[in-house]
Amino acid sequence: MFNNGNFLFLLDVIGQVIEKFKNLISDYLGSRLQMYLVESKAGAIACMLLSLFCLGTWPAIFAFLERRGRLPQHTYLDYSVTNLLAASFFALTFGQIGNSTPDTPNFLNQLFQLSDNWPSVMFAMAGGLMLSLGNLCTQYALAFVGLSVTEVITGSTTVVIGTTLNYFLDDKINKAEILFSGVCCFLIAVCLASAVHSSNAADNREKLNSLCGDYKLVVEYALCVSSSISIIHMQDLENEKGSSEKANFGTADFLLKLENKRAIKVFGKSTLIGLVIALFAGICFSMFSPAFNLATNDQWHTLKIGAAKLVVYTTFFWFSVSCFVLAIILNVAFLYNPVLSLPKSSLRTYIKDHNGRGWALLAGLLCGIGNGLQFMGGEAAGYAAADAVQAMPLVSTFWGILLFGEFRRSSRQTYVYLVSMLLMFMVAVAFLMASAGHRDEHTALKFLFDNI
Repeated sequence: MFNNGNFLFLLDVIGQVIEKFKNLISDYLGSRLQMYLVESKAGAIACMLLSLFCLGTWPAIFAFLERRGRLPQHTYLDYSVTNLLAASFFALTFGQIGNSTPDTPNFLNQLFQLSDNWPSVMFAMAGGLMLSLGNLCTQYALAFVGLSVTEVITGSTTVVIGTTLNYFLDDKINKAEILFSGVCCFLIAVCLASAVHSSNAADNREKLNSLCGDYKLVVEYALCVSSSISIIHMQDLENEKGSSEKANFGTADFLLKLENKRAIKVFGKSTLIGLVIALFAGICFSMFSPAFNLATNDQWHTLKIGAAKLVVYTTFFWFSVSCFVLAIILNVAFLYNPVLSLPKSSLRTYIKDHNGRGWALLAGLLCGIGNGLQFMGGEAAGYAAADAVQAMPLVSTFWGILLFGEFRRSSRQTYVYLVSMLLMFMVAVAFLMASAGHRDEHTALKFLFDNI
């Protein structure tokens, strides 16, 4: 007769078997596999290239959603959730592999050593705050000056300031003559980006002038017309098939319809606003990587003697926590007190806004993965070289042209500036990756198999 006593006995036996099996697997893996860390230059460069794609793609998703009319506050709140989840995934997988050691404790062990490593945690969280501010500003700059120009300004500012700081923090492990040649290329790319923006703005003004010969009248009309009113009836345009006809990329009709649909209205506003926002975002970005570097390598000797340095995954976790907290605070405030003449919203409205939520969550995931890969590569080859991922305008420009029709039907001068800018970025990336050094093995995180 199978009674409760037998059933409990059976459960106890099964539990013991499972526990022994788990310990066996843990001992087997722990004796052979240590924490996963990139050590080789080839591995670091692979991380940088994949990071470059991820970090160049998420701003395109932000721009895509804003152009479809989704409030940027809603997008950023969704983005923040998956950005933190990505950091947690890195920490709970790569950061937990193998047995914990005094020099390289695994993530969960180090998470509870706050009394020993709190100075490094503060550096990590300061870096997260800078990233959160930079990403938030980038979101608004995208509406004013476009995807390509925003990424050029933020990326180049980050390289000029952040790479220089990282070079000295990393004890000059990168080849200076190659590294700073790349920095100079980024500076030239900034100048070319300004030329691209100026030339393209002039092209757009000329297109809009063609509607009625007066740009101011066009702007006034665009500001007051609703998206349900046909723009085509404003003038006798080339295509007279009605507003249901999809406007071609780069035409005056397309620019006006885009303005009516987007969340942030930019007609009639100075593009200087966008340039200033983008520059401030770049300054914020230039601070987060050096702060992360200090948190991981403790170059200023803020830790107690004998305390283990933060491993890259623990640093990334604390970094992302502060990024998440600031993003939530600012964007919830912006729901009720919006900036740049955006409409008010609320938490209830945000929760009900499912339009584009999947894209926003994907953007946060891409950004989190991109940041994680950048830090893994930087810990191995130097954070100065890892700033090569700031060449993300190469990716962003591709998405801008493919998805949003940026620079379509522009002048030959604009195309010359655009191609020159992209070529200069390619050269800059090559220089920064070629400058990759090799961190001393006592400070680098490693991935090893014991001799069997």
